[in-house]
Amino acid sequence: MEPTAHVSETTLPGVGTRYDLRTDAGAHLSVVVHQDGRRILAFHDPEDDDDCKDAAALAPHEATALSKLLVPDPVAHLHQHLEIDLVTEHIPVTKRSPYAGRLLADTQARTRTGASIVAVLRRTAAFPSPAPDFRFAIGDTLVVVGTREGVDAVAELITGG
Repeated sequence: MEPTAHVSETTLPGVGTRYDLRTDAGAHLSVVVHQDGRRILAFHDPEDDDDCKDAAALAPHEATALSKLLVPDPVAHLHQHLEIDLVTEHIPVTKRSPYAGRLLADTQARTRTGASIVAVLRRTAAFPSPAPDFRFAIGDTLVVVGTREGVDAVAELITGG
């Protein structure tokens, strides 16, 4: 369980609201949110909470930019390691397909190509995340996601090319 920060709020009549944050390390920061949208970020003397050591005035767009820097991105680590481009293709199941009338599991598409069949479109219905026992029909359109090479390999597999 993550620790919770201690934040206090003080109404400043005619000005706005002051938010005080005391960090685990003992630092004291405050943000004064003015009624006109301006923000003042202040750094207090750890020995004297009433002594402001430094302050920075932030326009609303600057406060927004700072907040984006401070809020952790829960998927940022995925973007740092993702150096491949994924593509999505629609691949038809025709009467020439060796998999018309057969099960998704029979294709072994993901194992053989690294690409995934993420949905099947059939006339007026869509089947997202089809199970291995899903049976393809002539006229189905497979929605495939993967690298360019992987998707091309699934197309070749499904079309019998």
